[in-house]
Amino acid sequence: MFKKFTKEDVHTRTNIKSSVQRGLKTKFVSQFDDLEPVIDDIIPKKSQVELLKCEDKIQLYISDNEVVFFQQFDELIPSLKIIHKYASAFPSVKVDRGAIKFVLSGANIMCPGLTSKGAGLPDAPGLEENTIVAIYAEGKEHALAIGKLIMGTEEIKSVNKGIGIELLHYLGDGLWNFHAE
Repeated sequence: MFKKFTKEDVHTRTNIKSSVQRGLKTKFVSQFDDLEPVIDDIIPKKSQVELLKCEDKIQLYISDNEVVFFQQFDELIPSLKIIHKYASAFPSVKVDRGAIKFVLSGANIMCPGLTSKGAGLPDAPGLEENTIVAIYAEGKEHALAIGKLIMGTEEIKSVNKGIGIELLHYLGDGLWNFHAE
């Protein structure tokens, strides 16, 4: 999604009203329940949030010159920098070592990379299809990507082939290197 993203992809930049900001915070918390205690740290009450409209109907929400989350269509997706600060607030999966170089080049994650030795999926009942997840790697402390489950984790375990996660944002992509100033 952000493989070749640059400042030239931004079309408009506007400040959003505080009422819209409150609505965004509510929606973000409704998507990720564990964010409720820290949402005012992520987007402080007196801060000005800016909306950047970009190519491919992507919208970036910026607070204090940092991308807090982005949106394509209806779902709010946290930036990796937010996931690094508040890791326990987001559902996560772990890929094996062999998948790291592919993830960091922007490839979707295949089911075998999520089910092999060294990888890890949540225990039953698991996560549902279309859930936004933080992607960690075997032996690494911080998330290396964010993705959307193409199928539920129980289905990934049983099918064990094909694409398991659609990659949305990863370390070193255009959004990671984007500076809002």
